Amino acid sequence: MSKLFKILSGLLLVGLIAGLAVYFFVYNKPHVNYEKAKPEMSISGETLYMDYLQDEESANQTYTGKVVQIDGVLYGTETAGELTIAMFSFGEGMFGPEGVRCTMLENHAATISEVGDGTQLTIKGYVTGFNGTDVIMENCSIVD
Repeated sequence: MSKLFKILSGLLLVGLIAGLAVYFFVYNKPHVNYEKAKPEMSISGETLYMDYLQDEESANQTYTGKVVQIDGVLYGTETAGELTIAMFSFGEGMFGPEGVRCTMLENHAATISEVGDGTQLTIKGYVTGFNGTDVIMENCSIVD
């Protein structure tokens, strides 16, 4: 075997091992179970909304990317395709009610649809940010 062939074979082997390591550690890592995740903080939905409305940058540092538990009065639910969204309203904007919108996990979608508007609820979910009118939470579940 030539020396060049040995070097290329070694590089190919190292590349293959690096590729398998990336696949194993990055693509194969476990997903977060948001339903069982412990919330990092518990606040009222109105406080969450007002914090974003008054100082979005500060609220982003405090809440975005974290599991937060909120309580408040359910304004209503809506569907977008297969998604069920719970709405907590704390203001009125040009396009309708503004507040906190929680995209529910599939196994909580039917339950939130059965809960009547005006019901006091506690929900936890992953805060993704503020879109200028609503605080957006995803992977939300009803807390018993």
